Amino acid sequence: MALTITSSAFAEGGTIPALYTCEGRDLSPPLAWSGVPADARSLVLIVDDPDAPDPAAPRMTWVHWLLYNLPVDVGGLAEAVRALPAGTLEGMNDWRRAGYGGPCPPIGRHRYFHKLYALDVVLPDLQGPTKRRLEQAMQGHILAEAQLVGTYQKGD
Repeated sequence: MALTITSSAFAEGGTIPALYTCEGRDLSPPLAWSGVPADARSLVLIVDDPDAPDPAAPRMTWVHWLLYNLPVDVGGLAEAVRALPAGTLEGMNDWRRAGYGGPCPPIGRHRYFHKLYALDVVLPDLQGPTKRRLEQAMQGHILAEAQLVGTYQKGD
């Protein structure tokens, strides 16, 4: 069984409801996953937007959420999650803070990638890493990966 990630709030390629964006309550969406490999020791969740600032001329990938060392026996995260599963650590998003920051595109319809990775290790405490630092630590340890893409444009 392949690793999969889904949300009850939006379908693959669908519009992310405003509740989960800067125009709503900026809550983290409910996420569920399955198919974690038996030999996985931890999970990583990276949520980012490769269309920043303008999908017609993207210049950067904006990081919205970084979680690592998610336990393999946790099947997802509830909407507006506040208490992360035991052992879970957070990285820094591009607002330079830990935690979820919802879609807030300045122009056009952006894509938001919710990427889940199964690792063969539990990572050391990286002290609030950036996405780049987290990806470096993951190198050579990825057993499986899955992604869920949602879209958002202000006024949706």
